[in-house]
Amino acid sequence: MNYLLIDTSNQPLSVALMQDNQVIAEKTTNIKQNHSVQLMPEIQKLFEQSQIDKQDITDIVVAEGPGSYTGLRIGVTVAKTLAYALQTRLYGVSSLKALAATVKDDDRLLVPIFDARREAVYTGVYQNVDGKLETVIEDGYLPISELKDKLHALNQDYVYVGFNIENIAHLLDSEVIENLPSAAVMKSLIQEPEDIHTFAPKYHKLSEAERNWLNQQKNN
Repeated sequence: MNYLLIDTSNQPLSVALMQDNQVIAEKTTNIKQNHSVQLMPEIQKLFEQSQIDKQDITDIVVAEGPGSYTGLRIGVTVAKTLAYALQTRLYGVSSLKALAATVKDDDRLLVPIFDARREAVYTGVYQNVDGKLETVIEDGYLPISELKDKLHALNQDYVYVGFNIENIAHLLDSEVIENLPSAAVMKSLIQEPEDIHTFAPKYHKLSEAERNWLNQQKNN
C-alpha cells in the first residue's frame, strides 16, 4: 500500500509518502506562508524524490483537526480532491493525537496543545499503553485553567506537547516537549476510511453564539 499523509492543521506543514510502514519521503516546514501556496508543490516534490507515481497511491491520510480554520480547510480539501481523483481510501486523524504520537517511549500522560488565544487551548490527553496511543481525555477546546484542573484530577505525571506556544508558556505547569507535527506518524493512527463526500474538518470550538448560550445557562 502507498500512503500520502498530510498535516496542515496549523502553521507547520508536514507531508509524507509511505510504502506500508516504511517512510519513503517526508517534509516538515514551520514557516509563515499560506498552505494554499505550499502544499501542492511540496506534495509534487515528494513524488519526484520518491519516484512513486501519484496513480500508485492507495490511501490518503489527513489531519482533520482541531487547529487553524484555514489550514484545516486547505488540507482536507486537497486530501478529498486527490482521494476522489485517484480513487483512493481517505482517512482522517486527530491533529492533536498525531502531535502526541511524535513522543515515543514516554509513559507519562501526553497533553498536546494548540494555542487558541484568550488563555485557552485545543487539547486532548493521551497515553502510550503497550505500544498503542490511548485516549484519556477526548479532544476539545478548553481554558488552560480548566485543563490544569482536569489534569490534576487524574493524579498522574503529565507533559505538554506543543509548538509556537510562547504566549501561553507562562500558564503551563509542567514540562513542554517542543515537537513539530510529523505526517508519517498518522499512519499508525488510522481506523476506518471516511466517506469522501461527507468528510469535513473537526474544529472543536464553540461559536460565539454557543458560548454565550452556555454562559447564560450557567448564570441561571
